[in-house]
Amino acid sequence: MTMTIVFYGLAAIGLVFSLVKSREKTKMALIKALKAFENILPQFLGIVLLIGVILSLLSPQQISQLIGEDSGWVGVIIATVIGSITLIPGFLAFPLAAALLENGAGYMQIGAFVSSLMMVGIVTMPVEFLYFGKKATFLRNGMGLIFSILVALVIGGVLS
Repeated sequence: MTMTIVFYGLAAIGLVFSLVKSREKTKMALIKALKAFENILPQFLGIVLLIGVILSLLSPQQISQLIGEDSGWVGVIIATVIGSITLIPGFLAFPLAAALLENGAGYMQIGAFVSSLMMVGIVTMPVEFLYFGKKATFLRNGMGLIFSILVALVIGGVLS
């Protein structure tokens, strides 16, 4: 909570400094920020809805059973597969990961989920085939998959 107050305070000080330096540029920057927020809002609301649905359908016990600490490597594989086929931007993936952790998911499994979500793109493969070719696409996704498992191993080793 204290860090939040500090960051908001620093942002307010920066905004005042920017206003003093150039009102016009600050106004343009705030308008751009508002437009960016408007573009992100539908995705953000979608992920909030997704989190709500997931948490209403699955109890913390079920989440823990599927991808909790005790699920072991089966949970890591489940989380990796789900992350690989899900298309969620990073700024929305982290709140989802936090909600899953609060409801019983394991750190190792969430590490695999988030890293595969960011690095493996099963859904985007057809587009990648067009631009990068099949060989590069499979190589990139395969390396992302391997790295996701390594992330899970490291997190499991550090937090155990």
